Amino acid sequence: MPVTTMNHFTILTDDVPGTVRFYGELLGLTDGPRPPFDFPGAWLYAGGAPILHVIGGRPASELRAGVIDHMAFTATDLPGTVEKLKQAGVKYDLRRLAGGGVWQLFFFDPHGGKIEFDFAKDEPAPAGWSA
Repeated sequence: MPVTTMNHFTILTDDVPGTVRFYGELLGLTDGPRPPFDFPGAWLYAGGAPILHVIGGRPASELRAGVIDHMAFTATDLPGTVEKLKQAGVKYDLRRLAGGGVWQLFFFDPHGGKIEFDFAKDEPAPAGWSA
């Protein structure tokens, strides 16, 4: 039974609406259908697939990080994404793989979940970027 593709990530939050808003406004994910579980949450979609599951109902003091370091997404429009993060006051770290390769943009969600966006190497650099 080999793995064929990533299905989804699940994150925990004490603020489901705020988490949905963050991922919707900054990542472009859309809130969509979710089974009628007996706990609060949301399923966020990209390209018609529910790729991020949000689970609420626990206080922040009970939320803890596991062993997964970060979630990585393929993305487009590096300059626009950087501008959107700046406008939202989200700190980020932009890197480029050695030799003019893929752009990697790292930032954190409101609960400390690390997010990586990978952009094609031919994406233009954002305004003011220097290696």
